[in-house]
Amino acid sequence: MTLPFDAVLCDFDGVIRFYDHAELAGLERAAGLAEGATAKAAFASETDLPALLGKITTEQWMESIAVTLAGHVPEERARELAAAFTGAPFWADEAVLDLLRLAQAHVPVVLVTNATLTLEDDLDRLGLTWFPDDVVSSARVGVVKPDPRIFEIAAERAGAPARRCLFVDDRLENVEAAAACGMTAVLYGGVADLERALAPLPRH
Repeated sequence: MTLPFDAVLCDFDGVIRFYDHAELAGLERAAGLAEGATAKAAFASETDLPALLGKITTEQWMESIAVTLAGHVPEERARELAAAFTGAPFWADEAVLDLLRLAQAHVPVVLVTNATLTLEDDLDRLGLTWFPDDVVSSARVGVVKPDPRIFEIAAERAGAPARRCLFVDDRLENVEAAAACGMTAVLYGGVADLERALAPLPRH
């Protein structure tokens, strides 16, 4: 049987893992900040890139976020917001995991994620340490999406040429970069997108 692709390369955050930021949103309202202000500070490239490259710890990233927010709120409140952001509870979408596990009966599933040095602990907390066939974490390989090198690393880890890889991500720039590397790239907006992408695989 000829398979449509030889590996599934899948993003983690925004596809498998999701965060509950309800507490953070409440703290932002209490501080007089717009909802999402903490995330904006956290994901500014000069703030999050060192964390995603594994150059600083999550605790150091939290400090950087607090420093940025301290220009808008008192220092103590800034630290509280930063801690709520980096310590937000998270969960895994079981419907997505079920689909990926079905795919694993035929092809390897490799996580390709921009992540901090806590990724391994986070996977353990979710009971997913042994779920993926491999994990390509930006913090461990020192390259972040959408740099083409991270897709090359992922394809090599999966044991498949780029043109035989299916890549799934919720960010358009990452999908476009994977496509430029020759991969079949899918922009994830919900479970139905993954279901359609994996439909060509045998269902048993």
